[in-house]
Amino acid sequence: MTSLRARLALFGYRWAGVAAYPAVSTLVSLRAARGKEERARKSERYGYASAPRPEGPLVWVHAASVGETNAVVPLIKEISRRGITVLLTTGTVTSATIARSRLEHEVIHQYVPLDLKPVVDRFLGYWQPDLALFAESEIWPVTIMGLGSRHIPQILVNARISDRSFRRWSMVPRLASALFENMSLVIAQSDADAQHFQELGALPVLISGNLKADSDMPPADPLTLTRLRNQLAGRSTWAAISTFDGEEKAAAHVHKALKSRMDLVTVIVPRHPERCDEIEEMLVAEGLTVARRSRNDAIVADTDIYLGDTIGEMSLYLQLTEIAFVGRSLTASGGQNPLEPAMMGCAVLSGGQVGNFRESYQTLARNGSARMVRDSEMLAKAVYYLITNEPARHAMIDAGLQTVHQMRGALQATLRGLEPYVNPLTMKARLMPRNGAASGK
Repeated sequence: MTSLRARLALFGYRWAGVAAYPAVSTLVSLRAARGKEERARKSERYGYASAPRPEGPLVWVHAASVGETNAVVPLIKEISRRGITVLLTTGTVTSATIARSRLEHEVIHQYVPLDLKPVVDRFLGYWQPDLALFAESEIWPVTIMGLGSRHIPQILVNARISDRSFRRWSMVPRLASALFENMSLVIAQSDADAQHFQELGALPVLISGNLKADSDMPPADPLTLTRLRNQLAGRSTWAAISTFDGEEKAAAHVHKALKSRMDLVTVIVPRHPERCDEIEEMLVAEGLTVARRSRNDAIVADTDIYLGDTIGEMSLYLQLTEIAFVGRSLTASGGQNPLEPAMMGCAVLSGGQVGNFRESYQTLARNGSARMVRDSEMLAKAVYYLITNEPARHAMIDAGLQTVHQMRGALQATLRGLEPYVNPLTMKARLMPRNGAASGK
């Protein structure tokens, strides 16, 4: 047991009896959430429900943040269509907003409970899910063990695991095996992900492809889109989206380098909109004029930067341009989803640190629809080339649209994998009319 305690410390866990409790990781998550959660719903993080549990079968779906939430929207709609109640948990206010806007009448939304045994017991005791689906890379040891002890099937969908996470789990093979053997099924995004999960002890493992290729983006408000396009008429544009700290400054340097050569507007959409006050201060200090979406600012003749500081409007921002740099790849690592700009008709640029989305980037790059850059200087050259070379830009756009179309099919593959678990719940739902009454179980 001493050896296992030492290995758990690598993950910020301390051992207490037969259950692992997060120490460092929970504290970090609480600090990260400070100022980013709805105060009135804070008790949900401790497993206290703020909504009644309807009678009948219930599937718990967890999606950590915006990308994961958008990816599972079509899957949730399919499950809900069968008459099964869906409980969706997310970890951020941003993802909760997405859930309200895209799934308002199709899910019960709660904030995900902390991975502490009393909290998990309280949450599971109240909601009593018949099936638990976790999106992408959500591995919570106490929750996994709690579901396992209750014999509730739990499945990873659209599953991926970064190289870093795989290495860390590989250092504690006994713990990894003890956790992953609780998984009824892992539905992985790629061959590489499937192999990694199998090596960690997960069985069975299926390969579906990436659900994000099957997830259409929510439409932009047509009046707002028309107004902004009219304001941009005749001006060149490019966008830096899902940016992290340092990448907004890189975008500012690109803008300043190109501004003397063309009438340019740069659209910047930070991954975390709450950073936009400090981003605006930085941009103004760089001598740039900023218009912000949240203030409903107009794009006028001297506007340099259009700052997209709203939630759920990525399709609006992407339709203002045909060139998109995808962040968390230049000054931060891991990458962000490149399929969204590709499916919205943008040539995709990115830094090289895209380990979390390696398969998607490799596919896009192989088909000529994405290019990687090393630094802001190389980014400026790529943006200039694509703005001034329409045939090259449109070739990348067409290749991206075709690639995303070829990548579709993950939703149907996922549904086929889930049939043995969802079909019995469908029959149960048909035999037990849902009256909306709380069971309080």
